[in-house]
Amino acid sequence: MEKITKICPKCGSEKEKMKRGFNRSGTQRIMCTECGIRFTLYPKKREYSEETRMLALKIYYAGASGRGVGKVLGMSKANVYNWIKKTT
Repeated sequence: MEKITKICPKCGSEKEKMKRGFNRSGTQRIMCTECGIRFTLYPKKREYSEETRMLALKIYYAGASGRGVGKVLGMSKANVYNWIKKTT
């Protein structure tokens, strides 16, 4: 196993960490050798940009359905409907 030096989010230890597989999104999981906590080294950001949100709302208010907007932009229709609820 390859050793990695990174600060632990729980105990703050800078000792070597061990790789412990990957999570569902494919990012590397790390285990702290001091406290035993497992964490993601570089987590992926899971949110859409403000530009994408505004574009989705603009398309929706232009006459497309929430499902249609989701298909065009490659996202869930639930995202579009949640953004509409927040703006009204």
